[in-house]
Amino acid sequence: MATDRSFVEYVGEQSGLDERITFKRMFGEYGIYIDGKVVAFACDNSLFVKAADATHALTANLPRRPPYPGAKPYPVADELLDDSEQLHALLVATADAMPEPKAKKPKARK
Repeated sequence: MATDRSFVEYVGEQSGLDERITFKRMFGEYGIYIDGKVVAFACDNSLFVKAADATHALTANLPRRPPYPGAKPYPVADELLDDSEQLHALLVATADAMPEPKAKKPKARK
């Protein structure tokens, strides 16, 4: 089941991150980015947050399951969707823990 656009829009609204949060469609699902860093995935209308040592305390009580077949288990933050402050804190902490995105090389001209 593909994720509804309204679900990722709701995640964006609840996070309170305004223009810092963006979404990119990926294989019927969505990647969720903060300041250009991928921090989560929306799959089957659930929010799967990237795990990081720095966010372990924030995700310790969240259930874990793979976002798609063959993937490793990710913390599922669905229960935080109605708690804007905790959702905001988790997403910002995750973004802070992720490396800066690599600069894209310009395409060679033919």
